[in-house]
Amino acid sequence: MFRATLKSLLARKVRLVLSGLAVVLGVMFVSGAFVLTDTLGRSFDKVFADAYAGVDVNVAAKPNVQVSEAEGTTLSPAFPAETVQRVAAVPGVADAVGVVAADGARLIGSNGKVVTSFGPPQLGSNWVGEGDLLQLREGRAPRADDEIVVNAALAQAAKVGVGDRVGVLTLAPKREFTLVGVFGYSGGRDSVGGSHEIYFTTPVAQELMLGETGVFNSVTVTAADGVTDAGLRDEVARALGDGFEVKTGAQLSEEMSADLKEGLAFFNRILLGFAAVALLVGTFLILNTFSIIVAQRTRELALLRAIGASGKQIIGSVVLEAVAVGLLASVFGLAAGVGVGALLAYLFGTFAGGLDLAGIAVPASAVLSAFGVGLVITVVAALLPALRAARIPPIAAMQDVATPDRPLTKITVSGAVVTAAGATLLALGLTDNAGDSVLPVILGGVLFTFVGVALLTPLISRPVVSLLGALFAFSVPGRLGRLNSGRNPRRTAITAAALMVGIALVTGVTVILDSAKSSLSALARDTVKAELVIAGAQVGPRPASFDRDVLTEAAQIPGVRLAGGEYGDMAMVDGERTWVGASSDPTALRQIFGVERAAGDVDRIGPEQMLVRAETATARGWSVGSTAQVQLSRGEPRTFTVSGIYRSDVYTNPVTLPPTVTADFAIPHPTQGFVQLEPGTRVDDVLPRVEALLADSPEVSVADRDAFIEQQASQFDTLLTMIQILLALAIVIAVLGIVNTLALSVLERTRELGLLRAIGLRRAQTMRMITVEAVVISVFGALLGTVVGTGLGAAVVRALREDGITDLVLPWTQMGVFLGLAALIGVIAAALPAIRAARINVLGAIAHD
Repeated sequence: MFRATLKSLLARKVRLVLSGLAVVLGVMFVSGAFVLTDTLGRSFDKVFADAYAGVDVNVAAKPNVQVSEAEGTTLSPAFPAETVQRVAAVPGVADAVGVVAADGARLIGSNGKVVTSFGPPQLGSNWVGEGDLLQLREGRAPRADDEIVVNAALAQAAKVGVGDRVGVLTLAPKREFTLVGVFGYSGGRDSVGGSHEIYFTTPVAQELMLGETGVFNSVTVTAADGVTDAGLRDEVARALGDGFEVKTGAQLSEEMSADLKEGLAFFNRILLGFAAVALLVGTFLILNTFSIIVAQRTRELALLRAIGASGKQIIGSVVLEAVAVGLLASVFGLAAGVGVGALLAYLFGTFAGGLDLAGIAVPASAVLSAFGVGLVITVVAALLPALRAARIPPIAAMQDVATPDRPLTKITVSGAVVTAAGATLLALGLTDNAGDSVLPVILGGVLFTFVGVALLTPLISRPVVSLLGALFAFSVPGRLGRLNSGRNPRRTAITAAALMVGIALVTGVTVILDSAKSSLSALARDTVKAELVIAGAQVGPRPASFDRDVLTEAAQIPGVRLAGGEYGDMAMVDGERTWVGASSDPTALRQIFGVERAAGDVDRIGPEQMLVRAETATARGWSVGSTAQVQLSRGEPRTFTVSGIYRSDVYTNPVTLPPTVTADFAIPHPTQGFVQLEPGTRVDDVLPRVEALLADSPEVSVADRDAFIEQQASQFDTLLTMIQILLALAIVIAVLGIVNTLALSVLERTRELGLLRAIGLRRAQTMRMITVEAVVISVFGALLGTVVGTGLGAAVVRALREDGITDLVLPWTQMGVFLGLAALIGVIAAALPAIRAARINVLGAIAHD
């Protein structure tokens, strides 16, 4: 049986290739995700190892508030210069250098715009001289207060050179400096990890990056000869006490790399989620392929049964074929995954500003996942056809028709049960009745729904396919294609189900995001009572900000009724990390955002008072008069008293503090501004004057309310595009499924096609017949996908009604485009099988057995 199986496999090489393509693509996505994250992880290890190579011990004050990578940048508090002297006096210290290093120094390029960084920090530091890591390439070190040096990557991005006057944004408004030097790093690098670095003189760095002179936020310590890094670390820690974090350079490198790897792990899970979708689609394809293969080999398998093969041996034969396909597909998929992972790593490194990539390697996780997934998916998909093959009676070897249509009762009942289970899981997850397992329950509900609908598809395929095929029934090839697409509802259903999954996910996500976009935009238009909005696009961990004086001057423009600014920071409130906000004018909360009073006074806020959102007050057990200790990014803890509780659909800050505390925020400047006009004042009369006030804030612009809302809502479009790109692989696999089904179907119907050609069907008509069959199947799959996706999307939108997503928006245009693309996909998928069918030798086909 083993030799017979291998000979059968090798005799059908085309079938082998077609059935393995889906697994190759799915495995490629899985292994590529692991190769990508492994490469980036090792690259970050190298970056931080280089960055801290010259650091024996580093001293920094413990941050008041620990902020995750997704939330922004953790602020390292400043400490007086005397601390550097205390460190220098510790036995075993050869040298101690006070360092200023903080994110938020943005250079204005030659085009007048701020040079942005998508992820890597924009560091402002004090120049302490060259070293093994850093060397000047042009010019000299900064000596005067209006001089700076920058790294080569930033100079290239800004298109500036030595001698140019450039603007820099920091904690202070825009200031002009002369660029006196450009530096690089060891190994000929222009940056470390894509970061942009600006070096000032020490007093200027202290003022602009820390807010006051005479302070530092870290100390770089060099150990004396014979003193170990760990031993010196412990000595310095004992000398300074509990208020400081004292770590070796190796520790810092490891911790910084570990933090970034956490983000990479999250990214990896996203990629694996999309890979799972691709593999689900591939499972339909493989199941269909082996079903057709078993049908084609019915007589062969029956002959094996007749000469003594047992049912187990027949199952083993089919499973062995699946193992062979899975192994080969895993090998090719792994190879393709390495290539894709390397390409994505290169693109990531380029996009991140020139990250020096470590060498591409194949981690064990990529190999294990490739072969595990490839083999498991293929064998599981082949089990049902294998069991069916084992039930073929030996007498079938003497019959021309050995695979009569089976009743659809069992598969229909199974589909109804599985669909009901999926709907139940979705209902539990979307109505917050799944406890702490909301996401797994929802994902399980989606999976069960897709499988259930796929099982129900044979029941509805024949009437729907017949109806769709009627559009092409005006000619003989059209009528034949219509009949062929409906003759085997199981095969048609599985092929269409593969396309259904991809289209359904895209449609469902589109419904959710379009509904959210419409709902939030409408809510903002109804509740934000400001005609002009000042804001900037956030392209890194720090939001764009502007000088608070802009608001004061804007309020004095004729026709302006009110100008309010919003500040934000992450703080520790009674020991819990909480987002806090502040308004430059507390009266703006009611007038601009429509804040409603729930308790206390929300129209004013005293120096030691705070306003809280009603939901936050309920969750924390606060009422008017309650007190809470608040630790901001800077300064000491303070106690605030709840003076008012508010409700608002737009203003969602859990806690609002008085404007007097914003100097202790990580970003002590407003990040958004709202300008309300007097009745009768034209927006076009005021907007240019506000725009002129922002001349020193090139990150920020002013727009009318509708333009601002549209700009914010466009983020949904960007997210949707990214999801569509990632789901494109599932649709590509579905297209392969149609090609595979048609190709194997052509092989299966060789004699039938020969007879049709013999009685007068021309080559062109044969090709049109195959094309109609493909178009009908693909349009059926797309139609099914749009219906299922719309239903899932509508269910999610309905569940989010209490969260403000009240509008249900159906993407009619996109659904029409999907159906049109499905027809085009059918034409493309039919090309090779149609050509093969047209080239069949008529006499050979008639004699085909």
